[in-house]
Amino acid sequence: MRKCSRTGCGNPAVATLTYAYADSTAVVGPLATYSEPHSYDLCEEHALRLTVPRGWEVVRHDGEFAAPEPSVDDLTALAEAVREAGRPDRPVEAPEPATGGGRRGHLRVLPDPVTE
Repeated sequence: MRKCSRTGCGNPAVATLTYAYADSTAVVGPLATYSEPHSYDLCEEHALRLTVPRGWEVVRHDGEFAAPEPSVDDLTALAEAVREAGRPDRPVEAPEPATGGGRRGHLRVLPDPVTE
């Protein structure tokens, strides 16, 4: 179950917010099937109380927002994943050995270039 994107809100998402920047419009519709990188999942309270900057328009879904019910395909996929993970003959992947002479992480310090 997806959660509301608003900071500090742990309620289940029931709507998706998408911005149409070219039209200065915020669109609040039913929860999208998949989470998209440029859209936001909202709970019912935040979907109904959304405000936008002056000059913008909100297009809101008519009707009530309802939490999506899991489909048979979702439940089947979840059951298959659990069965696969619990198989006793499943090979266990060994962790990759650390490289780089004990270096931890992937960041390194670079000297500042000399400016003249």
